[in-house]
Formats: sequence, structure tokens, C-alpha cells
Amino acid sequence: MTGQKPIIAFLYDFDKTLCTTDMQDYAFIPSLGMTPAEFWAEANGFGGQNRMDGILAYMYIMLREAERKKLPFTREDLVEKGRRIELFPGVESWFSRINAFGEAQGVRVEHYVISSGLREIIEGSSISHEFKEIYASEFYYDETGRPVWPKLAVNFTAKTQFVYRINKGVLDVSDDKTLNDSMPDDSKRIPFPNMIYMGDGLSDVPCMKMMRAYGGQAIAVYQGANRSGVEELLAKKRVDFIFPADYREGRALEETVKNIIRKMAVADRLWEENLRQLRHLGEDVLPDQVELFSNL
Repeated sequence: MTGQKPIIAFLYDFDKTLCTTDMQDYAFIPSLGMTPAEFWAEANGFGGQNRMDGILAYMYIMLREAERKKLPFTREDLVEKGRRIELFPGVESWFSRINAFGEAQGVRVEHYVISSGLREIIEGSSISHEFKEIYASEFYYDETGRPVWPKLAVNFTAKTQFVYRINKGVLDVSDDKTLNDSMPDDSKRIPFPNMIYMGDGLSDVPCMKMMRAYGGQAIAVYQGANRSGVEELLAKKRVDFIFPADYREGRALEETVKNIIRKMAVADRLWEENLRQLRHLGEDVLPDQVELFSNL
């Protein structure tokens, strides 16, 4: 990406990372007349009994229970339910603040979601417009607007494919050919060392380990209930940092993220200087040396 402003990508889980609980819990599950505990016990039990992927299991139970109770289930209805999502403190202003800081450091910041939740519900949230792309589970709807099939199911290990898509700039999930084409590291749109993954727990471990293995950064956020689990991620070196899920200005999470952006921006400038010098190999002297020697 020589000659262009370097890009730093933030990759977020959504549930319990940006919002306070599973996104289905706010409005969809109560509309079924069920508690979150009842719904997830049913979905997990159904998945286990049928040796079924957990994401596909919960999507099926959503369809089944809505049909049993004769409730409306359309894309528009799910988007509307997303308006009930509760975000952690500071999340709504987080993106503009981080974007502005990146700009001041000479880099462009982009934000992506990689979630096992539902894209439709995320689209109803107040921050959906902040993301360059939302990778999340999604239904296919027929001509009447009825969901008839899972369009995309994003389980925990499948999340890693979307990291590669962001790395290469191949964002269309139907384009597997370009994704699998060989591409030199220096032509990839966003290098792994320019990525920051933010999650909250075990479901994020594959992406977190991938970040650390390839030179990116991994951050886990926590609420009181899951602090011990997140501390274990840090102890086992699956993440670089852990913080309370507090995105407000001046808090510890923001300050460390700013330091990471500074580090990435400097690393990019050093890489560009190295490339500039390599391009001049074979010439008698480097351009700066010509001016230096002319004054002797």
C-alpha cells in the first residue's frame, strides 16, 4: 500500500464486547415469552441432541419458536428489535474519537464486526453505520420476506476466515476464489500487524490467537461476571491486554488503544523507509546522500 495512508483495522466481536449481553436477549427472546436462560437451554440442548453446530441450532430454534407462537418474523422485525440493544459506556462516541486520533497519527482507521450473533439485529443498533463490514450470522429470506434458510452461520472457528478477508481486502463472502489466490504480503490491503481484535471470551480465542501469531494485537474486555475468565486469557497469553468494558474518553482502554495506534503508525513509517531504501539499491548513492556529498 505504498504511497497511500496506512490502514489500521479494529475487528470486534459484538455480544458482551460492544453490547452488554447476547443481542437476542434484549427484545427477540422476550417476544417469545421466554427468558434468555430458557431459550439458550433449549437451543443448546437441541444442538447437542442432534450433533448440530451451535449457531445453526439457535437460528433454527428462533424460527421454530416464532412459528409456534405465530409471531411476525421478518428481516425488518429483527432490525427493529436491534434498536433495543444496550451498549457499554462510551461505545457510541468511541469510533469517531479513535478515527480522529488515527488521522492525527497519519493512518486511516476502519472498523469491522465478526460476530456469531445476527447481522439483522446488529443493523438495528445505533452504531451499525460505523462498520465498514458486518460479518455475522444471517438468514436468507424468500420473496414474501420469510426467513427460509441460514445465509451465513459464523461459529467460533469460522470467524478466522473473515480476518483473512479483511487482510486481503476480499470482503464479499461469496468470493472464495480471490480469497484463496496467492498474494504477496506487501500487496495485502491491511497487514496482520495493523489489526486489533477485541472480544470478551472463549468464543474469540481462535481470532485472538491468530492476531498474536501474526503480529497483531488482541484485547479482551470484561464485566464483573466474566473477569476471572478474561484474566485466564491473559495468563495463558491468548490476549495482550484486558480492560473493563468501558469505552469512555480517557479510560484505560482508550489510552492503551491510542498507544497501540501510535506504535502501528511508527512501524508503518519505518517499513516505508525500508522499502524506499531497497528501491534505491543498485544506484551509486541514495538521494539524500547526493545532497550530503555535494556539500563536501
